[in-house]
Amino acid sequence: MSSVSTGVMPTDVLVVGGGPAALAIAAELAEQGLAVAVLSASDWRDPWPNTYGIWGDEVDALGLGHLLEHRWSYTCSYFGSGSSDPADSANSPTCHGRDYGLFDKNRLQHFWLERCEAAGVQWLRGHAQELSYGSGRSQVATAAGEVLEARLVLDASGHKAVFVQRPDRGPVAGQAAYGVVGRFTAPPVQPGQFVLMDYRCDHLSPEERSEPPTFLYAMDLGQGRFFVEETSLALAPPVPYATLKQRLERRLAHRGVAIEQVEHEEFCLFPMNLPLPDLDQPVLAFGGAAAMVHPASGYLVGALLRRAPVLAAAVAARLRAEPAADSLQLAQAGWQALWPPELRRKHALYQFGLEKLMRFSEPQLRAHFATFFSLPKEQWYGFLANTASVPELIVAMLRLFATAPWNVKAGLMGMQGRELALGMGLILTR
Repeated sequence: MSSVSTGVMPTDVLVVGGGPAALAIAAELAEQGLAVAVLSASDWRDPWPNTYGIWGDEVDALGLGHLLEHRWSYTCSYFGSGSSDPADSANSPTCHGRDYGLFDKNRLQHFWLERCEAAGVQWLRGHAQELSYGSGRSQVATAAGEVLEARLVLDASGHKAVFVQRPDRGPVAGQAAYGVVGRFTAPPVQPGQFVLMDYRCDHLSPEERSEPPTFLYAMDLGQGRFFVEETSLALAPPVPYATLKQRLERRLAHRGVAIEQVEHEEFCLFPMNLPLPDLDQPVLAFGGAAAMVHPASGYLVGALLRRAPVLAAAVAARLRAEPAADSLQLAQAGWQALWPPELRRKHALYQFGLEKLMRFSEPQLRAHFATFFSLPKEQWYGFLANTASVPELIVAMLRLFATAPWNVKAGLMGMQGRELALGMGLILTR
C-alpha cells in the first residue's frame, strides 16, 4: 500500500478520518478524477471493531450482496412481556418477512481500500488539529506541526468531528450496546434466526421495568457461534455498558443460557439525534460527522454506500465547472448534495419521532414497535432504510397512530420535550 511523506501537499480534497465513512467518500472522490489524500490518526488498515448490519433489499439494490458474511431469511422480533405461560402470545415472534445481512467487515474494508488504491488515493498518518483558510484553499495543521493544503477539507472523523461546526441543541441521545460473539451453553436464539429486537422483559423485576428499556439484538452465525447484544435505543445520558452487560447476562440466564466462550466483545455508543451541521461552513463532512446516522434506526453503512457517489459527483462537477472555486464554494456544493431539503425534512421527522420514543415506558415501547411492524412491509422498511419520501413517511406515521393502542396514542400526543421545535424545523425547511 502506497504512502506519502507529510508536509505541504496541495491536493483537491483532504479527507480526515480512516473509518468506513472516510474510505467510502475517498474512493468515490478519487474515482471522479480528483486528487485525494486521506489523513488518519491510526492505520487505515487496522481492523474495524464493530459489526455492521443491513437489510437484504438494501444491499441487493446496491449490487453488493457479495460483501455480506451472513444473510438470514428467518428475521423476527419479540414485543411481548414474555410471561412464563407457553401459550401466551408474548412468546410468539413477529416475523418480518425480509432478509437481513451482516457485512463481512474485512471484505467491506478491502472493497473500499482497493478502490482507493486503484484510483490513486494518497495516505497520510497524523492527528488533524487546526484548520485555516487562505487564498481560497484550506490548510490543516497536524499535531506534529506539518501543514497540509487542499482545495477542500472533508471531515469524516466520526460524530466527534475534528472540524465540523453544528448548533448546540441540548443533550444528544446515544444508542449504547454491549455484545458478545462466541459460544454458549445452549442456543440463545433459534437455529438460523436473526432477532432484530427482543423487548421481552420477564427477567426483570417490576422496579427494573420502570428503568430505561433495553432490547436484545441477536443472530445465529452458524457452526455453534452466536452474536448477542443488549441495546438501548437512545437515551441522554446513555445507558452504561455495565448495566447493558448485566442485563444481557440476566436475560440469557433466565432462558437457561450462559456464555461459554467469548470470541469478541463489542462496545457501541453513537449519537442518534445529532443536529445537522452548519451547512454554510467552508469544510464538508460525511458519515457520523455529517449527522448521517439514521435517527430512528441507528444505521449508517447503507447511507454511506448510497450517498457517497452523489456527494462526490457534486464536488467534482463544481470543480470542473469552476476550476477556481474556493473551499467555501466547493463545500456549499457538497452540502447541497448531501443535505437537500427533502433529506433535511426527513431528518427532522425522524428526530421528532425519536424524541417521542425516548419518553415511552417499557409497555409503550413494546406496543409501539408491535404496531410499527404490523404496518405494510413497504412502509416500515421505507422508514427504517430511509428510502421512503416525506409524504410516504407521513402516511406511515398517520397509519401507525390510527392503529396503535391508546397508551401509544397518548405518548405520541404528549408534548414533553423538543417535539415542537423539531416539528417547526420540518415545516420551515426550504
